[in-house]
Amino acid sequence: MLGDYPIKGRRAAEISASVESAVGAGELEPGQLLPPMRELADKLGVNPNTVAAAYRMLRERGVIETAGRRGSRVRSAPATTSREFIRLDVPEGVRDLASGNPDPTLLPPLAPAFAEAAAQGDRQPVLYGDAPVEPELAREARARLDADGVPAGPVAVTSGALDAIERVLAAHLRPGDTVAVEDPGWGSVMDLVPALGLRTTPVGLDDDGPLPEDVRRALADGARALIVTDRAQNPTGAALSTPRARALRSVLAEYPATLLVEDDHGHGIVDLPLHPLAGVTQHWALVRSVAKAYGPDLRLAVLTGDAVTLDRVGGRHRLGPGWLSWITQRAVLRLWADGAVDTRAVARSYGERRDALIDALARRGIAAHGRSGMNVWVPVRDETGAVARLLHAGWAVAPGARFRMSAPPGIRITVSTLTADEIAPLADTIAAAVGPAPVRRYV
Repeated sequence: MLGDYPIKGRRAAEISASVESAVGAGELEPGQLLPPMRELADKLGVNPNTVAAAYRMLRERGVIETAGRRGSRVRSAPATTSREFIRLDVPEGVRDLASGNPDPTLLPPLAPAFAEAAAQGDRQPVLYGDAPVEPELAREARARLDADGVPAGPVAVTSGALDAIERVLAAHLRPGDTVAVEDPGWGSVMDLVPALGLRTTPVGLDDDGPLPEDVRRALADGARALIVTDRAQNPTGAALSTPRARALRSVLAEYPATLLVEDDHGHGIVDLPLHPLAGVTQHWALVRSVAKAYGPDLRLAVLTGDAVTLDRVGGRHRLGPGWLSWITQRAVLRLWADGAVDTRAVARSYGERRDALIDALARRGIAAHGRSGMNVWVPVRDETGAVARLLHAGWAVAPGARFRMSAPPGIRITVSTLTADEIAPLADTIAAAVGPAPVRRYV
C-alpha cells in the first residue's frame, strides 16, 4: 500500500507531518491509498482517534481526500506536491498546445511602462503607510467595471486571480464548508479549495455557462459559495449569455447568503459583453486578472465586491504582503492609458483560431467547444489514449482530468499560437486519435 515509506509519529501533528512530508518529496504519490485508521493506529501504537485527527488535518490542508469505505488517498493534486510533479512534460520537437499560455506576440512590450513607473517612483517614493492601491489605478479600474455593469464597490489589488479567490474564500468560509465549482473548470481552483480545508461540489455547464439547476441543487445541498467564470471559461471557452445570467441571478436570489465569486480573467481578450451576476447575494466579489491580455508575469488582478468582503480581504492583506508594488500598478495603469492592447484585435485573433479548429473538427465528425478565450474543449471517449496518441503524433494537449471532477472525459487544446497552416493537420490528427465523440452534453 505504501511501498517502502513508513508513516511515523505518536501525536496527530507528527503523523500528519510525516505524511505531508512524504507527499511533498514524491515518496507518496497522488492517488496512493493510505492505511485504514485502525490499522495505522495499531502499527504506531496509538489511539485510533489520534490517527483520525491526523487524517482530518491532512484533509483540511488539501493533502488527502476520504471516500467513505473506499478509504483515504493522497489527492490527485495535493497542495504539498509541486505542480511540476503532475504537469504534462512536452518533449522537444512536440508542438505545445497544453500550457494554456497567451500568444506572446499579442502581449504588449512592458519595458517602457515599467521605466516610466520606476521613474515616477524615484520622484515620489512609496513608503510604509501609503494607500495599498494606487489612487489613479483604482479610479480607472472602477470606471471600467462601471462601464460593464458591475455593481459599485471598493477596489483592491491582488497578486493574480487565484490570490484574490483564495482571499475572498478565506474571508468568509471555514474548514468543512462546501464551494460549488464549475465542472469542467479551472484546475487551480479545484486544487485551491481543498487546500483551504473546504469541500468542492461540481456544477455542470454548457457553452452559456453554469447550468441553473445544477447551481440550485448545489446551493440547496448546503454549498456556501459559488465560483463562476464569466467569459473565456477554462477549459471550455464558455461565456455567460444574457438568458443564462438572468436564470442564475434568479437562482442566487433564492439563496442570498451565498458567497458569489466571479472570475473575469477574459477581460481584455474577448469581445463578448460581460453579464455580471454580482449584486444578488449579500456577499460577492469579481476579479479581473491582467495575465491573459498583458502578460502572466505581471501578477496583478483587480478585485471588487461588497464592502464587508473587501474590508476583510484588505485587512488580511495588510497583515501579510501589505500591498502590491506601486511600480507594477503604475506600469499597468500606463499600459491601460496607452491602449497597449487592442482588445478587439486580440479577441478576433483568438476567435479566428478557435473557430477554424472547431469548424475543421466538425467537418471530420468531431464535436468541439470554444465560445470565447483561447481554448477549445473536445469531448473524447478515451482521454488517456487520445492524449498519448496526439503526443506520439507531435501534438501536446492537456488531459481533461486536470479540469474535471465528475464531468465526462475530454481534452483541452490551447489555440493561442496555432497558425492557419497547422489547423488542418491538427484536425486530421485529432480525428484519427479520438474518433467521433459520443452524442451527449459535453459536460
